[in-house]
Order: sequence, then C-alpha cells, then structure tokens
Amino acid sequence: METSTNFLFDLAIILLCANLGGIIAVRFKQPSVLGQILAGLLIGPSVFGLIGQSEFIASYSEIGVLLLMFMAGMETNIDDLKKSAGSALTIATGGVIVPYILGFLVIRIFYKEASTSAAIFSGVILTATSISITIQSLREFNKTKDRVGVNILGAAIIDDVLGIIVLAVVVGIVSPSQGENPLLVIVKIVIFFILAVIIGMILLSLLSKYLYKLSAVITPSAIALICCFLISFLASEFGIAAIIGAYSAGIIFSLLPKARNKIDHDVSIIAYTLFTPVFFANIGLEVNLSGISSVLLLSFMFLLAAIVGKIIGCGLGAKLSKFTNKECLQVGIGMIPRAEVALIVANLGKNSGILSDALFTAAIVVAIGTTLVTPPLLKLVFTEKNKQLDTK
Repeated sequence: METSTNFLFDLAIILLCANLGGIIAVRFKQPSVLGQILAGLLIGPSVFGLIGQSEFIASYSEIGVLLLMFMAGMETNIDDLKKSAGSALTIATGGVIVPYILGFLVIRIFYKEASTSAAIFSGVILTATSISITIQSLREFNKTKDRVGVNILGAAIIDDVLGIIVLAVVVGIVSPSQGENPLLVIVKIVIFFILAVIIGMILLSLLSKYLYKLSAVITPSAIALICCFLISFLASEFGIAAIIGAYSAGIIFSLLPKARNKIDHDVSIIAYTLFTPVFFANIGLEVNLSGISSVLLLSFMFLLAAIVGKIIGCGLGAKLSKFTNKECLQVGIGMIPRAEVALIVANLGKNSGILSDALFTAAIVVAIGTTLVTPPLLKLVFTEKNKQLDTK
C-alpha cells in the first residue's frame, strides 16, 4: 500500500512547490508560469532530486495542457480567427522555414561529427511551437483576444500542422523504416479537420437544444470536458497533436453563449488549481542537465538559433501582414517556446538512431531554454515602455 500511494506524495510536493514558485514569480513581476517551471527544475533530478520522473505525473500533466488549450479555444473569437487566417499562415510559414535553416546550419558548423541526416533532423526540432507556455502568459496579460494574441494562436496551430508534415517528410527521407508516408500524413490531417467541422456542427446543434435539459443529470462543464478529451483523442489518432483537438473543442463551446461563462469559470478553477501547475512544473522535472558541460557551445548556439529563428521568421511573416514593428516582435517572441514538442521530436530522433546523445542534450537545452525566456520576454514587449517600437 505504501508503494501504491507514493504518487500522492509526489503530487502534493509538486503542487506545493509549483504554486509557491508561481507566487514568488508574480512577486518579482514575472508570469507565474516561469516560477512553476523553475520550481519543477529545482525539485527535479537536475538540482535537488526530490521528485523523479514518473508515468503518472507525465499523464497527469498532459491533462493540464489539454485544459489550457481548451480554455484558449473558449476565449477565441471565431470571427477574428477567420480574419487572421491569411496572416497566421504567413507567420507560421516564416516560423517554420527560418528556424529550420538556422538549426541545420548550426549543427553543420558547430558539430562536425553530425551526419547530414542528423543535421536535417535537428532542423525539425526547431520548427513547431509549443503554444501552451505563451497561452498562459497571454492570459495573464489579458492578450488572448487582441490582434497579436489571435494571430499567435492561429499561427501556432498552422505551425504545428506544418511541423508534423515536415517531420513526416524528413523521417521518411532519413529513416524510411521509421517514417510514415508524408502524403498519408497530409490526408489524415485533412480528414481530421473535416471531421472536426462536422462534429462541431452536430455538437452545436445538439448542445443548443439539450444542454440545459441535461443539466439535472450532468453539468454543462462535465459535458465540455468529456468532449474536450474525446476530440483530443480523435486528433491524436489522426496523427495530430492532441492539443489541437482540445483547442478545437474549446472553439466549439465558445459558440454557446448561454453556457460559455459557466463552463469557462468551472474549467478554469479545475485547471489552475490541480492540473496546469503540474504541467509546467513537469517541464522542469523532465530536464536532466548532467551532460550539458560537454556540449555547452553547441547547446548555446542551437538555443540561439531557436530564439532568433522564430523572432525573425515569424516577425517577417507578421511584417508582410502589415503588423507594426512592436507587434512583429510580440508575435515572434510569442512563437519561441518549443517545450514538449521539441522533446517529442528529439526523442524520436534518438530512438531511431539519427540523433547522438550530444544532439539530444542540445535539444533538451532548447526545450527548457525557450520555455524559460519566453514569459519574461513577453512581459517586456507587452509593457507600455516599448512604445518607441510601435511604428510602421
């Protein structure tokens, strides 16, 4: 019995430290997510080793990111999202191409031992944005509904889809036995979004008629959570990140004006009390910096490519879409985080024998580095002190 309940102790410690870290970060005028990630880093294997990695915590934290993306969908104005589709595509395209090129060049220049296949694969690590970090910061700054926030959300979704396609193509080229037909990946993505639209229309029709009639049996918030997890599962089955499914579910429920505020209130309490602090702390827990000393220069340059690549690539895309200089910088910084997406791709590369331990370590540095720098940078560029940047 003692062994089976150890996860409760781990969960209690993580929740305690993550919330304390968030409070301390806010006291220092930084987003709470920064303190939560650092708390996980401190109690994890890299520093004090109080808590180790576990499947339970990893799965538990996955619920946190799904709820976070669901709430982002709830806050999205679908009309604004439609209007920003063109600019979001331009931003996302720049945010994939430039980081990929920089990542490839950094590996070829600073890690001579790497094969061409390894350099190609390393570029993929820098393509897809992990939007969950940015979403939390945007929520704290109350920026999820303005022009920049909507475009960051839209670009991140397109960015994720483009990243999946690039990954499928690259794996198919450098390791055919490990890869999936890129054309099949594209077909599956298209099928998912068609299904998401159909499911959304059916759900909206049914929920509009029966949601409150069912409230005596099951609450609207419970129905929303069930749909969130089911659509997330469907997305995953079609080879798309589950967070895209959660975001889609949030958009569906955002179109129910009578229930929207109640659902958003209930889910927010559940998410921010129990789940999202664990998700952000778990990012720190998953980092092991024991082997970083031997690849410091490589890791630093790879991290620099990750940051600069998104700022330039997404910033140029935003500029082409007639954003101001300040907005271009905000969009570029908002697209910096890689986090779990980079770790998933890096793990695939390592398991398939494409990436060496050194490159895998560099990928970990990118994941934690981009995660840590984004919240304070977003705070910096969203303050009124930067008005001098707000020129055409």
